[in-house]
Amino acid sequence: MRGSCLCATVQYEVLKFSAPIDHCSCRMCRKAHAAAFNTAAGVLRQDFRWTAGAQAVKAYESSPGKLRHFCSNCGSQLLSERTGQPMMFLRVATLDEDPGLRPEFRIWKSHEVPWLAYGDLIATYEEAQP
Repeated sequence: MRGSCLCATVQYEVLKFSAPIDHCSCRMCRKAHAAAFNTAAGVLRQDFRWTAGAQAVKAYESSPGKLRHFCSNCGSQLLSERTGQPMMFLRVATLDEDPGLRPEFRIWKSHEVPWLAYGDLIATYEEAQP
């Protein structure tokens, strides 16, 4: 699977996921992604590689030992890792193709925003609002 940041400066390749896709609603993920939740999947280090723009990847230590990697040009969050751990957590939304898998669970439900509701309560558009 291939993926990239918003400006396509940084590109990567993932051979396979090693943990299920999940949605995380913790306050830290919400702030880091400016979204109601972050969608991630675990990837072993040996199954991931930067294919372009590795020099543009910067990291922010959001909590002791946890690094969030992002493109220094466009700011796209790409993955996170904990120092010394074999698995990294890829931001699934940065994939350029469908991984063929769906999220299996949500974490940090206690931090979910109360205003995130789909269903028939709000209008839906295939693309931009007309």
